[in-house]
Amino acid sequence: MTAKQIGGYFLPPGIDIFERGWLSANNIFLYGDEDVSLVDSGYYSHQQLTIDLVSNALGQHGLSVLNKVVNTHLHSDHCGGNAALSKQFDCEIWIPQAEAIAVQCWDEDLLSFQQLGQGCPRFAHQGLLVPGEEILLGRYRWQILSAPGHDNHSIMLYQEQHQILISADALWEEGFGVIFPELWGEGGFEEVAQTLELIERLPVALVIPGHGKPFTDVKQSIAVAKSRLDYLSSDADRNARHGAKVLLKYKLLEWRSREMWAVQEWISATPVLENIRQQLNMAAEDFQEWLPQALVKSNAAVIEQGCLMNRD
Repeated sequence: MTAKQIGGYFLPPGIDIFERGWLSANNIFLYGDEDVSLVDSGYYSHQQLTIDLVSNALGQHGLSVLNKVVNTHLHSDHCGGNAALSKQFDCEIWIPQAEAIAVQCWDEDLLSFQQLGQGCPRFAHQGLLVPGEEILLGRYRWQILSAPGHDNHSIMLYQEQHQILISADALWEEGFGVIFPELWGEGGFEEVAQTLELIERLPVALVIPGHGKPFTDVKQSIAVAKSRLDYLSSDADRNARHGAKVLLKYKLLEWRSREMWAVQEWISATPVLENIRQQLNMAAEDFQEWLPQALVKSNAAVIEQGCLMNRD
């Protein structure tokens, strides 16, 4: 089989990348003689597609077992398929160590799903990802790296021999994920800076991000990310407005279309959006009117016949 080439980098054997749309995070299928693993499992409304992708990969490579699913962090687009994959393949679920109590007790106050107005079927975990340790994924050993900022419990995975970084939402080709901790009163800006500095110190030939295509120009992407961080951190309200728009756009990707009254109801019922509303010092009605209009203004949505409709 011919090795896949990405920007001049030849992907080593035993790694398949399932590049997904923005509702589901990318999945990385890693396979070898001793282990078959999947990194991240997508959003729950796409769980059948995730199962099909894994089943097809197993068949293509003559494999019969998925040993484990590894979550870089527990946002719903990265772990929403956990329960379905566990049921279908009887595989283990591995999560960041810092999330162990939250998952064991299924504590909605500690988990992000309810806070962000998203869904994720309950799952159990069997393994913990401890920063500083290594884990066998497919035929290679990967270093587990702490990657706070977008999510302060997030990890990245680094394969030193082939200089591959699975960066999750800590680094994309043109930025990084929303700095959510800042939206509920925890630090995030400095943590993003520290994570970018960590990536900068690593010899990285290929980045497999949580969203978007894999890329090789790591220096350029870090420069873009640092510029983005400077822009957001210079104005906390700017970061808050950005976070609010991303959350509604994400939900609209799931809905595709929603009556305006239902959109406003979701906005008022989503805890992190209430935090943002208070930070921006806006009345509830003004905020519920502003947020959909902000998506329309940025050409991310349209309002027709009383419905907010997604615009690709």
